[in-house]
Amino acid sequence: MAELSIFIAFVAGVLSFLSPCILPLVPAFIAYISGISFDRIKSGNYHRPEVFINAALFVLGFSLVFSILGVIVHTIFAGIAFELRLLLSRLGGVFVILLGLYLIGILKLPFLDREHRLRIKTRYRYLTSFLFGVAFAAGWTPCIGAILGAVLTLAITEPVNSFYLLLAYSAGIGMPFLLTGLFTSQAMDIIAKSGRFMKYFTLISGIFLVIIGILVFTGQLAAVANLVLPASILTPIG
Repeated sequence: MAELSIFIAFVAGVLSFLSPCILPLVPAFIAYISGISFDRIKSGNYHRPEVFINAALFVLGFSLVFSILGVIVHTIFAGIAFELRLLLSRLGGVFVILLGLYLIGILKLPFLDREHRLRIKTRYRYLTSFLFGVAFAAGWTPCIGAILGAVLTLAITEPVNSFYLLLAYSAGIGMPFLLTGLFTSQAMDIIAKSGRFMKYFTLISGIFLVIIGILVFTGQLAAVANLVLPASILTPIG
C-alpha cells in the first residue's frame, strides 16, 4: 500500500501545481525569484542557468518545510494503537471527502478560503528564492490548502510513511517548477493558454480527493494497491 499512497501524494502535488491558485502565478513566481522582467523572459534574453538555480532553491525551500511536516507527523502518530489509527482513518476519510466536495464547489469551508502570505525580501537573490519557497509552503491558499490537507490526513493515517508522502507531494509540485525554470519562455506560453482549462483542473482535483477519501474511510486503499501493483513489489516502507 505504501507505493500507492506515495504515488497518490505525488499526483496530489501535480494537481496542486495545476490548480488555479498556482499555475497562473508561476510566471510571476519565476520572475520574482530570478529578478528578471516578463519582457526579458518572453524574448529569451535571460541567463537560463540563473533562472533554474533560483527555481531549484525555491523548490528546496518548500520541500524542506513539507518534509519537516512529515517528520513531525511520524513523531506524533507512529506509536498510536491500532484501534486509534483505525478511528483516525475513518475521521480522515470523511475529512478528505469534505475537502474534495469543497474543491468541486458543493461545500463551503470558510477556513480554507483564508489566505496567509509571508513577504520575503533579502539583498541576496539565492537566499530570497529559498526563503520564498519556505513562505510558499507556510502559505494557506484555497486550492493548495485542500489538497495539502488531504495529503497530511493520509500521512496521519499512515504515519510510518508520512515523511515519504510529504516528500512525494513536494516532488509533485517541484518537478513542474523545475521544468518551468529550465524552459521558462516556452512554459510561459503554455501557461498563458491554459486559462480556459483551469476550472477542469479544480473539478478533477475534487473528484480525486473524494475517491481517495472513500478508499481511506472504507479501508480499501490496500485492496486497490494489490490490484494496481504486483504483490511482489508491495514491500511497506519502514
